[in-house]
Amino acid sequence: MKNMVWRLLRRNISAGQLAGYAIANLAGLAIVLTAIQFYRDVTAVWEEDDSFMTRDYTVVSRKVTGLGSLTGSGGDGFTKEEIADMRSQPWVRRVGEFTASGYNVSASVDMGGRGMSTALFFESIPDEFFDVRPSDWAFDPEHPEIPVILSKDYLSLYNFGFASSRGLPQLSEAMIGMVPLRVSISGNGRQQWFPARIAGFSSRLNTIAVPEDFMKWANERFGELPVAAPSRLIVELSRPGDPAIKDYLDAHGYEMSGDNADTGKASYFLTVVTGVVVAVGAVISLLSFFILMLSIFLLLQKNRDKLHDLMLLGYSPGEVSRYYSIIVISINAAVLLLSIAVMLVARAVWRQPLAGIGIEPSSPWPSMLIGFLIVSAITAVNLSAIRRSMRRYF
Repeated sequence: MKNMVWRLLRRNISAGQLAGYAIANLAGLAIVLTAIQFYRDVTAVWEEDDSFMTRDYTVVSRKVTGLGSLTGSGGDGFTKEEIADMRSQPWVRRVGEFTASGYNVSASVDMGGRGMSTALFFESIPDEFFDVRPSDWAFDPEHPEIPVILSKDYLSLYNFGFASSRGLPQLSEAMIGMVPLRVSISGNGRQQWFPARIAGFSSRLNTIAVPEDFMKWANERFGELPVAAPSRLIVELSRPGDPAIKDYLDAHGYEMSGDNADTGKASYFLTVVTGVVVAVGAVISLLSFFILMLSIFLLLQKNRDKLHDLMLLGYSPGEVSRYYSIIVISINAAVLLLSIAVMLVARAVWRQPLAGIGIEPSSPWPSMLIGFLIVSAITAVNLSAIRRSMRRYF
């Protein structure tokens, strides 16, 4: 009897309409899944500190124009209100403040029988903004040794500029970490010598950084004036390259250090392109959904008399609609499997080129899960529409 009912209902089923829905939905879903997977694979590069694309950190300072602080321009730090306003921007994740030393600093070192001394400056920032975190990054007044993090640019300037012109030995990062330093801190009527060591080198920060607990202790002991407002801020960006960043900085007279504004555009451009591709795929999937719904409604209209006769014979709307539900579930399941297959094939195509530039593709399972959720939602809406139509007509 069930086979007879199936034969009766499928006479008016249009294979062309169902095929059109399947092809359109396959194209849309495959585009969505492939775009999502490609975005996940490529953005893995931002998780690495030494990748060819810089991480989304930048240092913000006020622009210095004309004669700078000689005319009262460019010498002021950031007020608490200005820092709070920057934290509230939608493209900002976190903001850290540079704390400057309020005392005099000088350092001396002996290398190869030659002594050198120079005036220095110290700054500190919150630990979470460092790209290097030495295990012994702390200061104890009872055992006062100062760990210092330098910019990698400083080491390059010494090795390839100063050392080569003065006949001094070039130093590696490991070697310079073993060079004993003596640092003189003076101010507020006090002067004290401290042992110091180079604890690491940062490719993110262009400064001479010390731990925050040392900076606080030294400013309280040697500082002659209250701690000045921070003149620089380190900002973690949520949307690097967003045009709103440049507009905000220009409007407030701020500037970024280095070329972060240019390199961040690659990330923002990738995000925009991926969003456009996903939107196109979503529109195609949505149109295919309406194609299926239209086909089902037309099919129910053609079979109206047959369905009415089946109801008179004792079949419930649920029993009759089950046959149409099987068609929908089967087609959507096939579309999901084929879309995943397309995504995996595309992933295999770009996997080797990405591996060649040091990018390890991410797992495809999250993209598969997204495809399953999309198809499940479409199927649920399809089945609900079929049941409502059956109840409304009969």
